[in-house]
Amino acid sequence: MKKTPLLNAPLSQAIARMGHGDHLVLADSGFPVPYDKKFIDLAVTRQLPRLLDVFKIILTELEVEKIIITHEMEKRSPQFYQEALSEFQRILPDIPIEKISHEAFKEKTTKIPNMIFVRSGEATPFANMILVAGVVF
Repeated sequence: MKKTPLLNAPLSQAIARMGHGDHLVLADSGFPVPYDKKFIDLAVTRQLPRLLDVFKIILTELEVEKIIITHEMEKRSPQFYQEALSEFQRILPDIPIEKISHEAFKEKTTKIPNMIFVRSGEATPFANMILVAGVVF
């Protein structure tokens, strides 16, 4: 049995295949996932699992060099934004956070070839992030 907290086999396998610079989109339950992209659906029901809970577990296996979020998260979901920033600073204090528009975020998810989508049960507007894989050496 695995020793790390991440028990979802498809997600663990997807992370194991990621290389430096690959992207993992951690999405809320309403984010439009392009049909040609790898998609791991963890959503059970509204708010289960929460996106930030999935984020914390993913970090037990994924080295992250940058996080990308949207300006709309801060404006439209300020409570979630503050909670997310608090987690980023607590777990990844030296990792840069890039903010882009929601439209640029969606466009990025259709153009980058090495991208995996993970859908959570999060039901908060604009609660999406892209984790850019780092390298451990």
